Amino acid sequence: MTIRYSVENGVALLEIARPEKRNALTQPMYAALVAGLDAAAVNDSVNAIVVTGQPGIFTAGNDLADFVAAPPAGVDIPARGFMTALMQVDKPVVAAVTGPAIGIGVTLLLHCDLVFLAAGATLSMPFVSLGLVPEFASSLLLAQRIGHARAAAALLLGDPITADEAVRLGLANAVLPAGEVLAHACAQAARFNALPPEGVQASKRLMKRAQARLVEETIAEEFKVFYGRLGGPEAREAVVAFFEKRAPDFARVRGNG
Repeated sequence: MTIRYSVENGVALLEIARPEKRNALTQPMYAALVAGLDAAAVNDSVNAIVVTGQPGIFTAGNDLADFVAAPPAGVDIPARGFMTALMQVDKPVVAAVTGPAIGIGVTLLLHCDLVFLAAGATLSMPFVSLGLVPEFASSLLLAQRIGHARAAAALLLGDPITADEAVRLGLANAVLPAGEVLAHACAQAARFNALPPEGVQASKRLMKRAQARLVEETIAEEFKVFYGRLGGPEAREAVVAFFEKRAPDFARVRGNG
């Protein structure tokens, strides 16, 4: 089992449990995450959702081997289904980031309501280094949160964001010792048990309402560009270089995109 789902004390816990692959996400794992979010959404005993990884790693993002073996096509891909479910769930979502978050592991945090990080955790978005572009409105939301200059360093250069910097920039609520992150996140999620659920959910919808259309438009444009580049020479070179354990040579493919 690579996605674990459980409910305790009014909190649904979604745990990415594939530590041997640094919690890299496959298409079946995305489908299991959707199932978990859907189950939490309709369970009246659940007032909040916690998403977490394993000790020392939140998620390494997409599993490139799975990505290459079964390239996503069309709009109804599992990753998009997961992000849509995450963005549409009305119940509060709390992230317990137990280690490095990479790629979509950072993107999903932009759509969570509360984020708690382990000391030493980093947030990395290496889309460009893979010959791709940001996804799921991260090109919009990251710049809005932390400003264009720092977002450019993260998205264009792939510079990681440290846990302390993430809190300072407004990407996370707090940094805690690694062994305390999950318990703290669950305790914060349990606070919603004492609050009126309809009021909480209506307030969350209002917080997202102002730019909901812009987020949707950005995702559609990112999706078009992302999948247009997916089979391009830069992305192919990046993937081949990854499996050959070498630095990609983008100069070799320049002019062929």
